[in-house]
Amino acid sequence: MKKYIVTAIALITACSINSSSACTSMIITKGASADGSLYITHSNDGYTGDTSVVYVPAADHKKGEMRQVYPSACAREAYPDYNCDYTPRLNVKGRGPDYSFSGVPITESLGEIPQVEHTYAYLDSNYGIINEKGLMLGECTDNSEYMGYVRPDAGTGLFYSSELGRVALERCTTAREAVILMGELIDEYGLWGTAETLIVGDKEEGWVLEMMPNPSGKGGFWAAQKVPDGEFFIAANQFRIRELDKNNPDQIFNDHLIDDLKAIGWAAFDKDGRLDWLRSIKSIEHLHPYYCLRRVWRAMDLVAPSKHYPAWVEGYDTKAYPFSVKPDKPITLNQIMEIHRDSYAGTEFEFATKATGGLYGFPYCHAAYDKERVLSTPAISYIWINQNNDRLPAPVSWLAYTSPAESLYVPLPVAPITELYSRVNRKQYDDSKFYWNVSNVGNLTRAYYSILAPEVKSTAHRIEKDSQDLIENSLNLSVEDFNNMLLENAKSNREEWIKLYHRLLAILDTDSFKYVKGHIPRNYAPTSYEKVEN
Repeated sequence: MKKYIVTAIALITACSINSSSACTSMIITKGASADGSLYITHSNDGYTGDTSVVYVPAADHKKGEMRQVYPSACAREAYPDYNCDYTPRLNVKGRGPDYSFSGVPITESLGEIPQVEHTYAYLDSNYGIINEKGLMLGECTDNSEYMGYVRPDAGTGLFYSSELGRVALERCTTAREAVILMGELIDEYGLWGTAETLIVGDKEEGWVLEMMPNPSGKGGFWAAQKVPDGEFFIAANQFRIRELDKNNPDQIFNDHLIDDLKAIGWAAFDKDGRLDWLRSIKSIEHLHPYYCLRRVWRAMDLVAPSKHYPAWVEGYDTKAYPFSVKPDKPITLNQIMEIHRDSYAGTEFEFATKATGGLYGFPYCHAAYDKERVLSTPAISYIWINQNNDRLPAPVSWLAYTSPAESLYVPLPVAPITELYSRVNRKQYDDSKFYWNVSNVGNLTRAYYSILAPEVKSTAHRIEKDSQDLIENSLNLSVEDFNNMLLENAKSNREEWIKLYHRLLAILDTDSFKYVKGHIPRNYAPTSYEKVEN
């Protein structure tokens, strides 16, 4: 198998988005949260992605050892030449037992970088989640009118954002350290894929790192900005950083970034002569207007309604929505969960009250990508809300499978997790996997939404409160005991969710069918034996 060789010419395909790349990520800084936690969230959208959550153990490495860098199908497509598929996402040695499969070809690396002496343990999915030191990640795929998708075998660069983030989780303890490392790796080894956002947090700081392949095939373009403490940030498939200032201590970017963008004719400046990063990359919205900006508007409006942000703007490069916003009130964990569950209820963009809602007030639209994109969607594979603060014995990742509005968040530790979460195959039903238990409830609920959703939501809220209370009463535990407690709680949560599925089946086996108001079908019984013309 050939190794990755950097050349000067890239094969650039037409700009498009696949179902696995339409993600939403948020940062809630410690000063913006009600409990002093810093939160990093990420929804991974798509029907093709591997939903397995994998624990990658800490490891010591020999001097001179090399770290292999692998391709990722979640970037856009499978790569048979590298034995890279959607499921399993990776089959290699050295990343723990749950990335080692029998009867499956070994994933070939694209190339390698020097290894460090020690790497930290972390939770992994299609993108890295969180490490044992409390470094947390989120991701969303972005767009550029200048460049579409760049294949890894086109000769541009070594890294896609997924492997880039994993290296950061293996080596870093703080968000700032991770941003600097990833920027250096981009400069030295280059990027493939698309424009990307990685959000990075520790218990003190939250950072936004935006990146894009360089058409020259060397290095890449990147810029990072810290979210001010006390503020809320959201990214939804579009760059959010605007003006760059080399004197701004809360921004990090390559010293020759501006010159490089000038050299290829991309550089765009504001009226004060500062580089406008979003306009320079021409980070337009995916697919149609408001595919990205509607989610930005909605989340900011939910946390800061007093700002009265407009739902309609003048263009993709609007400045109607700031980089980040101070919330009207401190944001609770429950509020974060509900933001990711939102489907624009009570707004002009709500589906449930329109014809699309049907007989049972369905809050989504299954039409491809030509409709409003809501925050919660059936296309979500999973979502995590990473939490870190000074009070917790160890960091926590709250994981919800499928659309969170019909699911529940379960707190997981950075530890060898239960087999309920690993080795999931979406093409083969397996009742022993929590993903399928949650999917059962979600699929049934979405078919009879107005009838079943209230029971699902109340059950989820009850279980989530119990989990929060359990954590609050376990703050004095050792790290090991705390992590074990979370693992036992995860098993208990699964049993509760299976019982819920059985209750939902029983509800449907009664005379309880009521159509939502405004969608009652006209199919009345005859009143005589004579045919009546309608």
